[in-house]
This record gives sequence, structure tokens and C-alpha cells, in this order.
Amino acid sequence: MAPLLQIGLLVLFAIVIFAIIGLEFYSGIFHAACYNSFGEIVNFSGKPFPCSNKSSSTGADNCDVPGAICFAQWIGPNYGITSFDNIAFAMITVFQCITMEGWTTIMYYTNDSLGSTYNWAYFIPLIVLGLFFMLNLVLGVLSGEFAKERRVQLI
Repeated sequence: MAPLLQIGLLVLFAIVIFAIIGLEFYSGIFHAACYNSFGEIVNFSGKPFPCSNKSSSTGADNCDVPGAICFAQWIGPNYGITSFDNIAFAMITVFQCITMEGWTTIMYYTNDSLGSTYNWAYFIPLIVLGLFFMLNLVLGVLSGEFAKERRVQLI
């Protein structure tokens, strides 16, 4: 089997594993937002973001706007795509995290929904293994394959 295919399968396997772990930890948590009595999403920043009804969660957002309640009917961030609700969206979210494109926003969403106590235990290994190990492994294999092809063309 070609080395690039082997590395691609390894990266896909890692994405699936982290997506399954994300499904277990974060399934359905991005759908609660702060609503006023008229059914409109409200907050101080003007953008909707996840919140929590749990008053005991350390660091969770509990709707600081007066008269607002945290109600789970929001579609979610990025029109519902950034979520861990099913395996497909979880894999897209994990891929977004390992490419370092907005992973901190996703981590902050989990902090707002669940509190900030143990979310780092998911995101730090995801970034270290996903970005610094897996993607650099792909770059190494690509570099090796191009070098091998260059040698073949020179002969």
C-alpha cells in the first residue's frame, strides 16, 4: 500500500477516534442559548453563543443578561455544523480543530456550555496528536515521495 494512503488512513482513524470521544463528551451541548421573554436570542456581544443551566459549573456561561434564560432551541454555531451531535459533524469539527482554524472558539463554546474544568483534557491531546504529530507525518511522507519521484526523473 502506498505510504500516503497509509498515513491518510492513520489520520482518518485518529479523527474518528477523537470524534467518538467528542460525541461522548459534548453531544447536544451547543444548542442552548440565552433567550429573552419574546423568544429572541440575547447577549451582550450581539452574537449567539452556547450557555448552561447548571449553576454549579465552574466557568460556564449562565445568561448574564437580565431576564434571559438558557433554553435549548438554538441550531448551534456555524448554522449547526460545528457540533458533536453526530459522527459526521463531529469529524468535521475535529478536522477543523486539528487544522488550527478556530479550535479555540470551539473550546470556548464547550467552556460556556459545560464549564472550564476538564475541557483541556480533550483539546490539548487533540491538538498535540492531530496537528503536531499527524499532519507533520503527512508532510514528511509527501516530502519523501516527492524526493523519490525527483530521483526517478533524474535517472
